[in-house]
Amino acid sequence: MIKSILVINNHGQPRLTKFYEKIPFAQREQVQREAFALVSKRSDTVCNFLEGSETWGKDVKLIYRHYATLYFIFAVDESESELGILDLIQVFVESLDKCFENVCELDLIFHTDKVHFILDEIVMGGMVLETSLKEIIKAVNGTVKYQRASKDAATAAKPLSANRNIKKG
Repeated sequence: MIKSILVINNHGQPRLTKFYEKIPFAQREQVQREAFALVSKRSDTVCNFLEGSETWGKDVKLIYRHYATLYFIFAVDESESELGILDLIQVFVESLDKCFENVCELDLIFHTDKVHFILDEIVMGGMVLETSLKEIIKAVNGTVKYQRASKDAATAAKPLSANRNIKKG
């Protein structure tokens, strides 16, 4: 099971945090700092898996990828495959890239709702739902179309106060 997904920039600032198990808010910041400290000091030539940590415990693995200015860190239990999670990180990044056309850190900051929606199409409740990039993009595009149609329908319907030219009999 996936316990947490963190996206942290090179300066240690979290850009996306999603916890799938109950962790007190005070401890969440500590978890984020520790995860960043562990992965940021590692060389790019070493593997992308870390076993156990003080905060998470010995049964949790940190699996991460470093893209440009962002670390994508997944905290998982022992039942998850390291290579499967690395592939899942790749799918998540490719989904972001397709939806935002060359995703960058600012997209994560200014479009957090869409980023969370994309992530929720892939992982929910700590369980992997979808790994097909095509299906993820299809679901995201369907939601975007629905939101546009709803917005257009709402603006097309005029409120009664807008009908001021109605003659009273």
